[in-house]
Amino acid sequence: MGQKYSQANEELEAVAEAVLDRLGYELVELELAGHKARPILRLRIGRQDAELDGGVTVDDCAQASRELEGVLDAREDLASGYILEISSPGVERPLRKRRDFERAVGRQVALRGFGPLAHGAKRLQGSLLGVDGSGGEERVRLRLADESELEIELSAIAKANLVFDWDETGKKQARQKRKRTDGQRNTGSGSFPRDDGPQVVVA
Repeated sequence: MGQKYSQANEELEAVAEAVLDRLGYELVELELAGHKARPILRLRIGRQDAELDGGVTVDDCAQASRELEGVLDAREDLASGYILEISSPGVERPLRKRRDFERAVGRQVALRGFGPLAHGAKRLQGSLLGVDGSGGEERVRLRLADESELEIELSAIAKANLVFDWDETGKKQARQKRKRTDGQRNTGSGSFPRDDGPQVVVA
């Protein structure tokens, strides 16, 4: 069953990639779940002309869904009761192909190996420095937090994704909120004191 499932995944990926490429999108990830009578196809898509972790709107997902349904409905090997779910890749986008890694150079990434990747660890996180090699011998270069650098075979990586700095985002939002509050208190920024009531802020 596992082999058939894998083969079905590959065939569906090829179909989805062809349709999405024509629309200017790219297939980031396809997951086949559910069961034979009611399979669930979960696709995460990106825009070819956008950053790795952005650019996909609800309208994009709707357009991709309409186009894909027209092709999938015609497939005899897919139950008519299938469910199609399409979403953006999110801020911690998966990295699957060499092109994904090349576009992520300079970003923080997390890697999980089929086995130990380095120093006995199956999971690593660091700054992606580049991708070298070809012909099935590609290697990614990673700088860890201690400034040491590693080369890891791409074929040894089971899963990889971007790492989003949630702490820095929270700090940035706090700074922006503080800045807005300070602006409201500054009478030279549109706030005018009144003698007959509370302070009025002009938006």
